[in-house]
Amino acid sequence: MKIVVLGAGAWGTALAVSAAHASAHAVTLWARDAQQAATMQAARCNQRYLPGVAFPPALQVVAGDARALAAGAELVIIATPMAALRDMLQLLAGCQAPIAWLCKGFEAGTGLMAHEVCAQVAPQLASGVLSGPSFALEVARAQPTALVAASARERVREALVAAFHGHMLRVYASDDIVGVEVGGAVKNVLAIATGLCDGLQLGLNARAALITRGLAEMTRLGLALGARPDTFMGLSGLGDLVLTATGDLSRNRRVGLLLAGGQTLQQAVASLGHVAEGVYSARTVVQRARAAGVEMPIAECVVALLDGRLRAADAVALLMEREPTVERH
Repeated sequence: MKIVVLGAGAWGTALAVSAAHASAHAVTLWARDAQQAATMQAARCNQRYLPGVAFPPALQVVAGDARALAAGAELVIIATPMAALRDMLQLLAGCQAPIAWLCKGFEAGTGLMAHEVCAQVAPQLASGVLSGPSFALEVARAQPTALVAASARERVREALVAAFHGHMLRVYASDDIVGVEVGGAVKNVLAIATGLCDGLQLGLNARAALITRGLAEMTRLGLALGARPDTFMGLSGLGDLVLTATGDLSRNRRVGLLLAGGQTLQQAVASLGHVAEGVYSARTVVQRARAAGVEMPIAECVVALLDGRLRAADAVALLMEREPTVERH
C-alpha cells in the first residue's frame, strides 16, 4: 500500500515509522518545511521529536506539493494539529484515496469535531479518524499498542486496519466516529486536571475519583452529541483517558503538574516543546457542553484554571464542595 503521512511531528512520524516496517507498504512522510524534510531524510530520524528512532528503508521524507503527493496515494493520514485540519482538508478536497486524521479536540471558534469540519469543507471525502491510547515514542519503538479506526465508511476502516495492524500494533474498527472523537478531545482536558491532582499530592484516592467522574463527564457529552455509550468503555474512551491522565509521557498531564508547582500557563506550555492539545481545546469542550446542556464541572474548573480565574488549590475545593448527588452517567 502507498501511504502518505502529512505532518512530521511526533505522532505522524511514529505512525509512518510503524507502517514502513511492514514490507508491503511504501510510506512517504511529508514535512511542511523543506529544510526539516531534507535533514530528516539525510539523518534517517526525526531528531527533534523522536530522537534515537531510526527510519526503516521503506520510509521516505519529502516536502513540496502535498496535494500532488496525496493524489498518488492509497491512504492519506493527516498528522497536523486540530488548528490546521480545516486547511488541510480543503487542500485535499479532490483526493480519491481514504483519508484519516490523528488530531484530537474540537475546532476553536466553531466547536466542531473533526468529522464535522470535514462535512463542511470536503463532504465527498472518504474519511475517518485513527485514535486511542498511544504515546508516539512507544509506537515508534514498536511497543505493544492498540488503536481504533473510526469511520462511517467501511472502506476507510479497512484501509486503516490494512495499513497499521501488525504484531505490535492492533487496530480495531468502529463506526462510532462521534464517540471516538469526543473521547479523544475530552481526555486531554481531564488529564490536565489529573496532573493538577497529582501535583498537589492529593493521593491515589483523589486520582481514582477524578478519572472516574471525568469518564462520566466524557460519556454525558458523547451521548448528548449522538455517540454510543459502549464506546466510552473502550480504547478511545476509558483507555485513552487512563493513559493520558496517568502516563509520564503525557504532555497534558505535565501541564497540570507544572501548574500545581506554581508555574504560569505560559511557562508550562513553553517548557513542553510540543503541543498540549488540552490547553487549546478545553474552552471549546466546555462551550460545546454548555450548548448541549451537559454539566462538566471538572472541565469547567480546568478552563477557569487556564484562564487564571481560579488557583490550583481553589479548583480542588470547588469540586469537593459540590452538593451530594446520585452516581450516574
